[in-house]
Amino acid sequence: MVRMGLSLGLTVAVALAGLSLCTAGMKQYKIIGKVEALDPEFEKLVPRGAQIEQLAEGFAWTEGPVWIADQKALLFSDIPNNVVNKWTESKGVEVFIKPSGYTGTKKRGGEPGSNGLLLDPEGRLVLCEHGDRRITRIEKDGKKTVLADNYMGKKFNSPNDAVFSSKGELYFTDPPYGLEKNYDDPARELDWCGVYRRSPDGKITLLTKEMSRPNGIALSPDEKTLYVANSDPFKAIWMAFPINADGSLGTGKVFYDATPWVKQGRPGLPDGMKVDRAGNLFATGPGGVLVFNPQGKLLGVINTMDKTSNCAFGGDDGMTLFMTVNHTIARIRTSTRGLR
Repeated sequence: MVRMGLSLGLTVAVALAGLSLCTAGMKQYKIIGKVEALDPEFEKLVPRGAQIEQLAEGFAWTEGPVWIADQKALLFSDIPNNVVNKWTESKGVEVFIKPSGYTGTKKRGGEPGSNGLLLDPEGRLVLCEHGDRRITRIEKDGKKTVLADNYMGKKFNSPNDAVFSSKGELYFTDPPYGLEKNYDDPARELDWCGVYRRSPDGKITLLTKEMSRPNGIALSPDEKTLYVANSDPFKAIWMAFPINADGSLGTGKVFYDATPWVKQGRPGLPDGMKVDRAGNLFATGPGGVLVFNPQGKLLGVINTMDKTSNCAFGGDDGMTLFMTVNHTIARIRTSTRGLR
């Protein structure tokens, strides 16, 4: 059974986690982490004195934040609990969709719920469903449409994250994290982890299968570059692929290598990311959210001091960055707006 809510129509500012509070309207939120500026350009994106506010906690593993403007709400996945939650300033957290990614009757562990969430060009909610190994869309009448569930007749591993182009093309990643035994799960039908494109007519194209653990995915503002995170602790990188005129990918290059950060013990791996209107990349990874300019220079870090899985721009003016941080959700004010 699907239970749904309403239809869809930070120079350095340091705060010791748990010791200070920030007022937002009539509410006070716990301040966590710290903001680390590594380049003067960072202040143009994250203002001096900005702080990371923890909005809610107590979840198993949060992912897939997406802002719903007409509801002034943040939707996010709690993958192990197989639920999409809805957060608003006025009501806090409510269940929005349950089950969100696994509709089977056999009890299972691991990460069965939805992961990445996004809106299509018409504002409909799209879910990357781990347990059911597919990508679906919630229609205006509440019914669910399957957009992609196989490649050449073989079931996907567990679609993880996705991004739409302005033409309605859907780019997505397919690592095995939703399978109970991951790479060794006997239910795997594809012996690679791919990056795919779904055209508006439903055709699925394999773009690359050379990445070990493709995860977060994003497009540059001109849609000529596809960014893909690789959540492999031994090769913790972000790749940048040129998109050819025919839609295929050219030879990719390493946009940034954070493997040394992993070896230093910073929590997290390259994961979800978003691009602002100037092409700067806000990418979750070791140490929180790493902020890069379009040339791959690291400008600063929104250091949540915890594993951070994904982020999304939102708020009334599109200048708030929401983050899914392990068992919590958080936000920070920026000086830039998200691309979409």
